[in-house]
Amino acid sequence: MNISPCDADTSVATLANAVRVVTIHLPHLDSASVSVFVRTGSAHESKRLNGISHFAEHMAFKGTATRDCQRINLDAERLGAEVNAHTDKDHTAYHMRGMARDAGRFVQMLGDIVLASTFPDAELDRERQVILHEFIEDEDDALSAAFKLFDKNCYGAHAQAQPVIGTRANIERFTRDELMAYVQGQYSGTNVIVGVAGGVQADAMVSAAMAAFGAMPSGAANAVAAPQYFGGIASRRLAGAPQTHVVLGFPIPALQGDYHASAVAATLFGEGMSSPLLDQIRERRGLVYYAACSADVLDACGQFVIEASTAVEHVDEFFVEVMRLLRAQAEHIDPVDLERARNQLAVRSMRVQEQPVVRLEAAAQDLFALQRIRSRAEVMARLDAVSAEQVRAEFARMLSLPPSIAIAGKVSRGTTDRVRDIVAARAG
Repeated sequence: MNISPCDADTSVATLANAVRVVTIHLPHLDSASVSVFVRTGSAHESKRLNGISHFAEHMAFKGTATRDCQRINLDAERLGAEVNAHTDKDHTAYHMRGMARDAGRFVQMLGDIVLASTFPDAELDRERQVILHEFIEDEDDALSAAFKLFDKNCYGAHAQAQPVIGTRANIERFTRDELMAYVQGQYSGTNVIVGVAGGVQADAMVSAAMAAFGAMPSGAANAVAAPQYFGGIASRRLAGAPQTHVVLGFPIPALQGDYHASAVAATLFGEGMSSPLLDQIRERRGLVYYAACSADVLDACGQFVIEASTAVEHVDEFFVEVMRLLRAQAEHIDPVDLERARNQLAVRSMRVQEQPVVRLEAAAQDLFALQRIRSRAEVMARLDAVSAEQVRAEFARMLSLPPSIAIAGKVSRGTTDRVRDIVAARAG
């Protein structure tokens, strides 16, 4: 078994069944974080199965061939370990964190959960109610509602626009047989990465992964076709909502593409109180109490996203000012803003190095999309090489496209039409 170094402290081994094992050796830590990433999420689901990845993640902890739910919890907690999981659009992940000496046992326990879950009928309806409560809470959250509208505006009927939690009808309908069939079809060696970060040795972690995951069928890669971008505007009024939540954005390259100018543009535009977005919109004009800008880069696509929470009477002015600021960046990039953005990205990258779980997830996303793990030096070199002209051109490119806009919460009559007119007048 070859263990290939990727960085000073990171190595990757590929098992015979295509399961990849990432080890990040952090000898200064007495702890270890272990994660199992599966390349399946809401973007891999049909409309009829939307939400099944999230449902399966919940049910995975409810019993395996050898352990019931109580034993799964007790086994982890006897070791003082934390257990968690999450589902996203492009992957599902299972996590344990505890003492480094127990890392091999964590790999074995997660292998049992990922490979041998039985989805017991006795637990199915109980967990269904938990997920339905989560669904209701998500439906009542105005910012979440805005992001769902935003994704639909971006990608239409493509699975990339589907919500991770799924639909109420699907949650109420999913059967044990459907869960079992979905997991058996999606959870295969090619689509699984076992990651360990902490005071551990790579050879020991590879041996543990071979014992836990070596019998898994290799399968085929769960690739998702890149979605077509559309753009558009939509709103949703939520009864009793005290504020208006806005999401505005444009398409940017996916992880495999050259997204670096987009990442610098997002940081320059809306990270930190001195950024144009927060300085002008929040500090000087008081139009929002929350605003942020990000470049969300995934395997199949990317989004430049501005989000904000404001008072209903400020919505029109907010869009006027945001469009003015975007147009200003498309005409000229302030060198001081560019310097600030580069340094903020450098500090953010440094902080990621200090967070084992975040490093593991970034490594898994690289392996799924690029088939290799980029070093921090490589990523930072690409970001540092982005020029002011490239950032300016990226703003101009985005403004040449129809934006995706979602407004949710407290929405006054005629808002959609007024915002459409504002954007049309200011984008050119």
